Amino acid sequence: MSFDGIVTRAIIEELKDTILGGKVDKIYQHEKDEILIQVYNKGENRNLLISASNNNPRIHFTHYDRINPSSPPMFCMVLRKHLTRGIISNIEQFNMDRVIFIDISSLDELGSITEKRLVIEIMGKYSNIILIDKVSSKVIDSIKKVTPEMSRIRQVLPGTEYIYPKQDGRLNPLNITKEDFIRLIDKDKGSKQSFKHFYTNFIGLGPLISKEICYQGNIEIDRPLSSLTLEEKENLYNSFNTIMDKVKRMDYNPLLIRSNFKENYIAFYALDIGHLGQQKVYLNSISKVLDEYYIKNDTIDRVNQKAQSIKKSVQTKLERSLNKLAKQKEELLESKNRETYKIYGDLISANLHRLEKGLEEVQLENFYLEDMAKITVPLDKRYSPAENAQRYYKKYSKLKNAYQLLLKQIPETEEEIYYLENILNSIDHCTSVDEIEEIKEELINEGYLKGKPNRNKNETISKPNHYVSSDGFHIFVGKNNKQNDQLTLKTAQKEDLWFHVQKMPGSHVIIKVENKKVPDTTIKEAAMLAAYYSKAKNSTNVPVDYTERKNVKKPRKAKSGMVIYENFNTIFVTPSKEKIQSLKKIEG
Repeated sequence: MSFDGIVTRAIIEELKDTILGGKVDKIYQHEKDEILIQVYNKGENRNLLISASNNNPRIHFTHYDRINPSSPPMFCMVLRKHLTRGIISNIEQFNMDRVIFIDISSLDELGSITEKRLVIEIMGKYSNIILIDKVSSKVIDSIKKVTPEMSRIRQVLPGTEYIYPKQDGRLNPLNITKEDFIRLIDKDKGSKQSFKHFYTNFIGLGPLISKEICYQGNIEIDRPLSSLTLEEKENLYNSFNTIMDKVKRMDYNPLLIRSNFKENYIAFYALDIGHLGQQKVYLNSISKVLDEYYIKNDTIDRVNQKAQSIKKSVQTKLERSLNKLAKQKEELLESKNRETYKIYGDLISANLHRLEKGLEEVQLENFYLEDMAKITVPLDKRYSPAENAQRYYKKYSKLKNAYQLLLKQIPETEEEIYYLENILNSIDHCTSVDEIEEIKEELINEGYLKGKPNRNKNETISKPNHYVSSDGFHIFVGKNNKQNDQLTLKTAQKEDLWFHVQKMPGSHVIIKVENKKVPDTTIKEAAMLAAYYSKAKNSTNVPVDYTERKNVKKPRKAKSGMVIYENFNTIFVTPSKEKIQSLKKIEG
């Protein structure tokens, strides 16, 4: 992971510069594994985010707002009791590892000064936030409890003694000589890849900086240690030593590394990284780097987690509806041939005197035809001729009724399929947990998911995407059905232009006209957005309908996001992510 001991050291220095000596003002816990501490120092409030998330553990200052639960969890209450109004007296790192100690002095119930230590362990799925009494080293509480059943080596429970994480014989990379460095390579040689040597033998070095050491030493990262010459080992030491010197001098250069193919970041670091060769974004603060990285990547991760179960449930219901539709169409096709069964019944009834029980079929003259041609009538030998006739009449009557019913049911099933596909499309375009929650609420209200709606009806709906066309027109794109309804039926003016991909699930797109003539360029860009935010995202030559908003209506009792429209034009576009990204997007 990118968050290694060097990043931790950079964070420590930033924390010391900004909140050492500050007062703990407020404490919140907005996630089961995440807390936010508001610290007042030097005339400014700072929000310190600490996360023990399995996937994205971290600590940094944040500028992004988070929604707090109506009632704080127990761990949050414990922290408030022991740390609120306390003074941060010390911040340190444990042995270049991803472990941070924050000491906080406060008054107890008797007015005596006590010192508590907040331990932040950033260790993947073993990450934790632990409050201990600094004098006795006894655990007061932790955001994750570790029982003997979970670990026989290191428990984390109230009342137990805090045990420092094991170092597994790894060395501090800031305190090693050239001779010891080369000796360690010789000892570790074999088939091990060069870059793995660093993060398995040195505290606080992750795979990212280990690969960078090899890159700067002009050694292939997959090169076996046993194949290195003495000169190559010295080159490795020189690159290693150069990087460690920067760490000792606190000569940091925080950066984000952006993916060439996706909107997210693939890495971050406190030092410059050359071996990835991707797009780099440099910032003047490691906290800003982490805040930007995790607000995007952690949000994507949490959205994916919350969306997965909903998506699975919707997909299951969609498959059932598709199977139901196939069966209904099969029954409709059969019911169209219902007259045949009536004819069979009539012919058998007219010839009862000639027929005997036990026949499997019979040739009878069809008096409904002018030439009285004979047809083969299948019989069930278990029944008498009269019973066979009654069975055909009954089947005819059933299919006649089914035909009328199916003419009504098939459009309803098709509408349900369209709706569920639209939900899946909306889930794929969600960028926040709030949007997922809106979809979940909608599905509960529509009866597709069990549970009770948690959101207030008057609660603010999340905002649609907001773009500005190359001609300066504002274009809005709904990302779920609630946004679509709000955007089309309440926000848009009658003369605004409304876009939707033709006969497919997709977002509602609105161009704000504002009494101006809309150029063809803007119309094409809005159509591109409608196609991109639809099921046809990966298709070519996609038909997109557009009309004035006044021509769009919502049928009575229609599901959320479902509308009908008239007097429309159609434009054909091919969705392009590059063209979408070239449009100006307004955040917030």
